[in-house]
Amino acid sequence: MEHRILVVEDQKDIADLIAMHVRDLGHRVDCVHDGNAGLKAAQSGDYAMIVLDVMLPGRDGLDVVRTLRMERNATPVLMLTARSTEIDRVLGLELGADDYLTKPFSIPELQARVKAMLRRRDMARQPAEASVERITAGELVVDCASRDVKLAGRSLPLTSKEFDLLAHLARHPGRVFTRVQLLDAVWGTTYEGYEHNVNTHINRLRSKLEADPANPRYVLTVRGVGYRFTEER
Repeated sequence: MEHRILVVEDQKDIADLIAMHVRDLGHRVDCVHDGNAGLKAAQSGDYAMIVLDVMLPGRDGLDVVRTLRMERNATPVLMLTARSTEIDRVLGLELGADDYLTKPFSIPELQARVKAMLRRRDMARQPAEASVERITAGELVVDCASRDVKLAGRSLPLTSKEFDLLAHLARHPGRVFTRVQLLDAVWGTTYEGYEHNVNTHINRLRSKLEADPANPRYVLTVRGVGYRFTEER
């Protein structure tokens, strides 16, 4: 399926390289070269995903993704960063990015990230997926049709990836998933180098979901194995 993808990258040679190889996957690509133009284009809602550099003139990528998520724009975002510290990567995920690549990156890795994110987006939009049951556990209600999560009647502001992770676990209460299995189911990859993405998203999910994230009620850790959702109903 052909998708329209937005690339926001201030270095034109890098933007052209990304665009060329994403077009090789059969998609249409638009490129803009500063944060303000990137935000305006992203707000149009015309794109299946966004490849977004962190360091941009006018408005940086972190501010762009923060603004989109505040506006409840759930378009998947793949962030590009030249920064190598864990705190910078985690900050992008905390603000609502779905995944990231650290420069320099390989073309096969870029293409794999794009394919995985689009595959997850398409699966989430399939009618069969949207009709899955409403899941209730204690005060938590996960509505897979509306992609809305309520805790004690209050809607939780989850990112698209946080929702996908929670919904996958909640559909299989009591079943233990390894990090690699969750990568495959939620991110569309089994590349073990991205296991830290699972840990980061679990921590973010618990911070919004659990009264005491250190002693979770809903998303539970199985030491040495992975995670499972409570069997409470």
